[in-house]
Amino acid sequence: MSTTRRNFLQQTAECVAVSAMISIPALAQQAKRAQPAKKQQKEEDVDPPEDLMREHGLLNRVLLIYEEVVRRATAREQFDAKLLADSAAIIRTFIESYHEKLEEDYLFPRFRKAGKLVELVNTLQTQHAAGRQLTAQIEQLAKSQSLSNDSDRTRLTTSIQQFIRMYRPHEAREDTILFPALRSIVSEHEFDALGEEFETKEHQLFGKEGFEGEVEKVGEIEKQLGIYDLSKFTPQVAP
Repeated sequence: MSTTRRNFLQQTAECVAVSAMISIPALAQQAKRAQPAKKQQKEEDVDPPEDLMREHGLLNRVLLIYEEVVRRATAREQFDAKLLADSAAIIRTFIESYHEKLEEDYLFPRFRKAGKLVELVNTLQTQHAAGRQLTAQIEQLAKSQSLSNDSDRTRLTTSIQQFIRMYRPHEAREDTILFPALRSIVSEHEFDALGEEFETKEHQLFGKEGFEGEVEKVGEIEKQLGIYDLSKFTPQVAP
């Protein structure tokens, strides 16, 4: 009886130890799953400067489309004028009516109120207005008949080149000077609230696909123009 009792106690202790080793990681996994959904969602969100900068990436891809259009128009190569019209529509709806409006409504007033980078902000806003005029001209001339007319084709390529020339330094100044300075003029709470406001507006205007849907549109235009494959931009450098 004594031996049997000792064996029973030893087996019981071993079972308890094994159970504890199994339970600890299981409890840890349960605790991880039980974290508030809000915290997990926050880890996936991007902050306001990053959000605006990736939208500049979309703008840059349209500028590459514009450069290809200028190249073809100058060389009198054939291309579908609708591709240019669709690209200009993305600039008008996503960049000018959404992205730039965010800057004008939420960023520029805060910098002016803080008395910081005011001259830069004023120049950026003036360029927004000029860009909208150029986009209107590009949309007006993005037609097959315009491409077959020397005068209209020259006006079109001039407008596109002016747009590209202005927006390359424009977005570079925002990415390297304006956006990084945002944290210095708003509180942490206000900074987070801006991110949520940007996301809300994005999905109100462009549905659940939002930014990703616009990227897909640009990609389709790039494919039709033959400039989607990134490797085609790699130069053949002599050793």
